[in-house]
Amino acid sequence: MKILIAGDWHSELHEEGVYQALTSLGHEVLRFAWHAYFRGGNSLGVMWRKAQNKYLLGPLIVRLNAELLERVREVRPDLLFVYRGTHVLPETLRAMHDASPRTRLVGYNNDDPFSPHYPRWLWRHFLAGIKDYDLVLAYRPRNIADFRAAGARRVELLRSWYMAERNHPVVLTDAEREAYGADVVFVGHYEDDGRVELLEEVVRQGWRLRLYGPGYDWDPVIAGSPELKGQVPVRLVWGEEYNKALCGGKLALCFLSKLNRDTYTRRCFEIPATGTLMISERTEDLEQLFRPGEEADFFGNRDEMIEKLRLYLGDAGRRRRVAEAGLKRVRDDGHDVVSRMRDLLGWVSSLQGATCG
Repeated sequence: MKILIAGDWHSELHEEGVYQALTSLGHEVLRFAWHAYFRGGNSLGVMWRKAQNKYLLGPLIVRLNAELLERVREVRPDLLFVYRGTHVLPETLRAMHDASPRTRLVGYNNDDPFSPHYPRWLWRHFLAGIKDYDLVLAYRPRNIADFRAAGARRVELLRSWYMAERNHPVVLTDAEREAYGADVVFVGHYEDDGRVELLEEVVRQGWRLRLYGPGYDWDPVIAGSPELKGQVPVRLVWGEEYNKALCGGKLALCFLSKLNRDTYTRRCFEIPATGTLMISERTEDLEQLFRPGEEADFFGNRDEMIEKLRLYLGDAGRRRRVAEAGLKRVRDDGHDVVSRMRDLLGWVSSLQGATCG
């Protein structure tokens, strides 16, 4: 199958993971990355490019869409996979149907475009084009009904994933243990949802915390915190360093984005995949994915979080058994990116006899 993947492509975790997985399955996979459209130029030009990228209008958006359409017309892929298609205009999707009728158009969005916490202009092109995709993939269960109500022809649930080559158990050297070792590790972005207060409580309890994430978000918030100011500067970790950071913790906390109304997140698969015990905010969704107290564990408030941390930090044998069972669960249930792409290809195959509009 010839597959074209279109997306921002500014990181190695999203479009690139899809690209590598589909390639490993033996398909011819092509890239269309629009991140570079909005880079370069003098200081005034940079501001103008950033404004177009943010507000999704202007000559660069027009050019991007024209060149994406031309790319589809040129290569006539069997599948166009649009990752978080904020920049793709609905008229471009309709023109693709005319230019290459055999191409199946699939849209995937890892954010929640129906969340009231986002500005509506961010999703205006994507929402307007929902009915023009042959298949829309929802990241979270609640968005399935949202997409159908918005006119999607077909909707399937494509959860996020872990990447086996990036997320795996590793035995740290003494030097790495010194660099990454912690009782509790949290890797993630800042949200004003109470996670700062919970992390402060971890430190107040006397446990060693390591915090990783975008410092431009975290540093201004925690600089005045007696418990957390020692984490400044908070830094991002990528690739094998991210893996070592998770493996360095006796356990890893997982907070869920309220901005996206998440009931799980990518790290719910990445953490167990490293062989580290995951302690996450509780949702019914997560309790269906992992058996509580056997493959991961969950909390609903500060006191319960502290209770769970005290239990597992005080019992290395229990901690190891639950972590090993969590690792087995994500492997057995196929939460890796290659398995997810097999699901995608199955859905696309069922579309092959359908008529595009």
